[in-house]
Amino acid sequence: MTPGAQPPPAPRNAQRTLVFVFLALIVSVPLLQIVVELRQGGGVSTFEVFRQPPTSANLRAYEKNLEDVSTVARALRPLFQFAQFNWLRDGGEKALVGRDGWLFYKPGFDDMVARGKPAAATNDPVAAIVAFRDALAARGIQLLVVPAPNKESIYPDRLSARVPEGQVLISPATRELFTRLRAARVECVDLFAVFAAARTNVTAANTTPLYLKQDSHWSPAGVALAARTVAQRLEHLGWAKPGTVTYRERAVPVARLGDVLRMLQSTLIDRAWMPESVPCAQIVRDDDSQPYRDQPDSEILVLGDSFLRIYEQDEPGAAGFIAHLARELKQPLTSLVNDGGASTLVRQELHRRAALLQNKRVVVWEFVERDIRLGTEGWQIVPLPQPGATATE
Repeated sequence: MTPGAQPPPAPRNAQRTLVFVFLALIVSVPLLQIVVELRQGGGVSTFEVFRQPPTSANLRAYEKNLEDVSTVARALRPLFQFAQFNWLRDGGEKALVGRDGWLFYKPGFDDMVARGKPAAATNDPVAAIVAFRDALAARGIQLLVVPAPNKESIYPDRLSARVPEGQVLISPATRELFTRLRAARVECVDLFAVFAAARTNVTAANTTPLYLKQDSHWSPAGVALAARTVAQRLEHLGWAKPGTVTYRERAVPVARLGDVLRMLQSTLIDRAWMPESVPCAQIVRDDDSQPYRDQPDSEILVLGDSFLRIYEQDEPGAAGFIAHLARELKQPLTSLVNDGGASTLVRQELHRRAALLQNKRVVVWEFVERDIRLGTEGWQIVPLPQPGATATE
């Protein structure tokens, strides 16, 4: 080819072939879907658009339905999701892929960097907490509030190398919550400061991470530190005296596939990741070596969410925050756990179960940090059950 000469044009037959293949791919997908749906004996979803007015809402619903029922999409989606997560480090709406195999719950990260206040009045956590505190106080019951830090707040350096090692980041909403609670004289435990101090203490005893790598929840080390901190606060306030039941720890390691991975609902991704080895410490009684169990007539009621459920109701059992707090206080407790609903749902359940407040002197209320802004059902003011009311499930 002489200098400055133009390359020869592509053969027209090749161009036509590419156009034909492209059009065939476009047409084959809806045709295949129609054939599959006809063989299944149901209606043809492609024609649903002609059966309702062409409003924007109907068209969006139609598009979403096509994505959900598409045979081709369902066949290819797991492969694309696997490639997106493992090769492109993109976990979609649920997961963030951090450094060194650390995974994070994306809504928790979004909450940490969010700005502004919740719009709805029912989303004001302080108003709900103060109302709950006052209602309990009217019955002679004390309230201790325990916000559980987001994993993203305690380990931001596992998300990005730009964050200095060991630095903790606390969102403006969380700082404001503590400021307002202190102004309202609500007793609360600042686990953020405790966990931050543990991260900066580089002694051998503090090298174990406080949160799981694959999971949004704290590790057994985080559980033990949180329980010890809460117990010390209760004793310092004079709200709890050491009991007479002695417990000890029993090592029970478990293999746990993290909830961040399970949220992706991908069998291919689950198979590609090895379950995390978790060195749990199960709490057992000294006298009979039986695992810890709640006691309904305890003077202390613990309310919370999945941060109380993990290791306690999950495998191995009796190894979570509740059992460890009981060991620290040397007495069994009463607990009520609502997975994902510690802002409002757990108090609504308490309202239906009046017996849980019988003989109580203290309520410990744990909720995860992201619920400050994202709590299920917001932060409604829920009345306590009437004394002597019949309990309902």
